[in-house]
Parts: sequence; structure tokens; C-alpha cells
Amino acid sequence: MKITHLVSGKKVETISPNANIQDLVNFLETHSVGALVVSSDGRRVEGIVSERDVVRAMPGKLDQLVNMHVRDIMTVNVITCTSDASVADLMNIMTERRIRHIPVVDESGNAISIVSIGDVVKAHINDLDAERRALREYVSS
Repeated sequence: MKITHLVSGKKVETISPNANIQDLVNFLETHSVGALVVSSDGRRVEGIVSERDVVRAMPGKLDQLVNMHVRDIMTVNVITCTSDASVADLMNIMTERRIRHIPVVDESGNAISIVSIGDVVKAHINDLDAERRALREYVSS
């Protein structure tokens, strides 16, 4: 299955690298997402920031966190994919790199969506279930 099936109608949420951490945490909670694409213009991927990044910034800096910005904690070496990537490919990348979110970009490199490990696992389970049903029907006929 291609990622295009997972991202159909799924908008990518972005945040400015200049946003403060309080804005980031509020945005994550309000939109019930675990990660945001960091972008100054809402299209170009400059980074990605997740709940995990916020937690990793806390030890020894909890008193400084309120004065920090997204740019201070975001991941800048972002792994992206295109909508024609396969679910299996993304599952492998996410497992090997230990990442939970991958922005989906168009041919110009602009963010069009984001895929989470939950999206990928759900699609994989659906594929396996369809294959199991097809095999069961084949064997019983």
C-alpha cells in the first residue's frame, strides 16, 4: 500500500521555529497531535518537533524551558517521504531510525502531510487482515 492512501485529506500542521515552547505544547494538545512540522512559511520543512523533543529538553533546563523556542529543541535533519512511498518502506525506516513521525512532501519538497507510526501500523494491520481473509476464502472454496 502506498502512503498516498494514508494522507488523503490529512492536513499537515506546522509551527514557526520562532514559536515559544508554551505555544508548542498548547498547539500539540489542542490539535491532539504528537509532532509538528517546523516551517516559517507553512510549506518548506525546516525541522520537526515532537512531544519527545520537549521532554528531552527538560532535564537540567526546566527553569529555562519557558524562555526556549521551537528552534532550540527541533530536529533539523528530517527524514521525509513522498506520497508514493510504501507503507512497508516507512515501517522499516521508522523502526531502524526509531522515529515516530515522517513528513510527506511533494515533488518540490513542500510539506503536504505527516505520517505517524500509528498510521503505518494501522495500514499494515489492515493489509494483513485483507490478506488473511483472501487466503481463508481461497482455502475454503
